[in-house]
Amino acid sequence: MCGLRREQERRIGGRRNGRNRIAGASAKVSVMTLKLCDFHHELVSNGKLSARRYADLHFETEGVIAMIAVKNGDRVAQGHTLATLTPFRLSNKTAQALDALERAKLDMQDVLIGQGYAPDDTFRTPSPIMQLARTKSGYNQSLAQYELAVYEEEHATLKAPFDGIVANLFAKTYQQASPSEAFCTIFDPRSLETSFTVLESELPLIHTGDKVVVTPFAAPEAVAEGRISEINPLVDENGMVRVKATVVSSARLFEGMNVRVSIRRSLPDQLVVPKEAVVLRSGKQVIFTYKDGVAVWNYITTSLENATEYALVNDGHLKEGDVVITSGNINLAHEAPVEIQ
Repeated sequence: MCGLRREQERRIGGRRNGRNRIAGASAKVSVMTLKLCDFHHELVSNGKLSARRYADLHFETEGVIAMIAVKNGDRVAQGHTLATLTPFRLSNKTAQALDALERAKLDMQDVLIGQGYAPDDTFRTPSPIMQLARTKSGYNQSLAQYELAVYEEEHATLKAPFDGIVANLFAKTYQQASPSEAFCTIFDPRSLETSFTVLESELPLIHTGDKVVVTPFAAPEAVAEGRISEINPLVDENGMVRVKATVVSSARLFEGMNVRVSIRRSLPDQLVVPKEAVVLRSGKQVIFTYKDGVAVWNYITTSLENATEYALVNDGHLKEGDVVITSGNINLAHEAPVEIQ
C-alpha cells in the first residue's frame, strides 16, 4: 500500500510540476521595491481657447463707410482708428440739432419773461418755474437730440477699445454700415483662457491657482502653461463641473483653438507602481510580488492614475518594502517560478 501511495504522490507531484513549468517556469521578470512617495496626479480634459478681452465692434449709426484703415490679423493699439463713415450727413444732423436747440432756448426765455423772471438770471429762478419753462419750450428735448447728434458724429470714427488683433472684418469701403451688424472683432491674445470640464469626483483634487498644461490639437509642439482661475460651483446633469484657466500667451495660440488640458498635482505618501505592474485577471486588478523565487498573486485597488503610474489604495494587501514585479507578468500564475533579470 505504501508503495502504491508513493507512486500516486509521485504522479500527482509530476503533474503539478508540469503545470508550473507550463504556467511560466523560470519566467524572467523585472522588479521594484514598493515605497511611499509623491504621486504626480494628472487630470486630462478637452477645452477651447478664448480671450477674456474680446469685443464685437459696431458703428453707432448708419452710414456709408468712407475709409477702412486695417485688415484681418493686424495688431492695433488702444485708440487706433479702424474705419470712418462719410461725415456730411452726420455733421448736417448736428447742425440742425444745434439750430433747434437755439430756438428752444429762445422759447424758454420767453416763458421765463412771461412768468416775471429775468431770462438771463436763471440762478434766482425757482426750480419749479425753471422746469416748467424748459418743458414748455421743448428745450430738454432739443438738448437731448443735440447731444445725440454730437455723440453720433464723434463715433463716426471707429476706434480700438484696447490693444489687440483685428478679426472677422468683412466690410468694404463704400458699403452701408449698420449698427445691428458687427463691423469687426478685436481680441487681446495676451488674455487667453481655456474653459474645460472635470468630473464631480475630481473636484477635491483641483484648486484655484493649480498649474495646467495646454496643448493645441492642431500644433502639439506649441505647449503653454497656465493656472486655474475659477471653478464654477455648479454640477450639471452629466456630473461635470466647468473650470477656467488663464493661459500664458504664445504666438502659436489662437482664439477658438481646441486644446488638451492637463492638470498636475503632487500627492504625498502614496504607494505608487507603474501601469505595467498591474494586470487584469477575471476583470480584477492584480499585482504579482516576488517572494522566495516565485510570483505571488495579490488583488489590489487603484485610486488615482496619470499617464504612466497608478496610486494604490493602502488596504493591507501590499505594504512598503514589498518587491513588485513590473514586467514579464502578462502570463504569470500564482506561485510560478520567476527569475529576476
